Amino acid sequence: MKVQVHSIHFDADTKLISFIQKKLDKLETFYDRMVDGEVFLRLNNEGIENKTVEIKVRVPGNQLFATEKAKSFEAATDLAADALRMQLKKFKTRIRNGRS
Repeated sequence: MKVQVHSIHFDADTKLISFIQKKLDKLETFYDRMVDGEVFLRLNNEGIENKTVEIKVRVPGNQLFATEKAKSFEAATDLAADALRMQLKKFKTRIRNGRS
């Protein structure tokens, strides 16, 4: 799946970008018709959990979205990917049952 990573007000290193790509590629095991993904990385100024990851994944006829905050971008990506995995499972169930 093609993924665009946008880091807001900082430059993300290649290790972080490849980590995000691998996490989102694993989502294709749950639903293989994903069109593309878009990831936004933000640094917040408040608190310990100051890293925010927002992930949008487009599937035919719909768009799934998850946002998570954590101490690191990797941890936030893990949480957001888990949330998207649950959404993909629900989406697949709805399609199988004939509802979109």
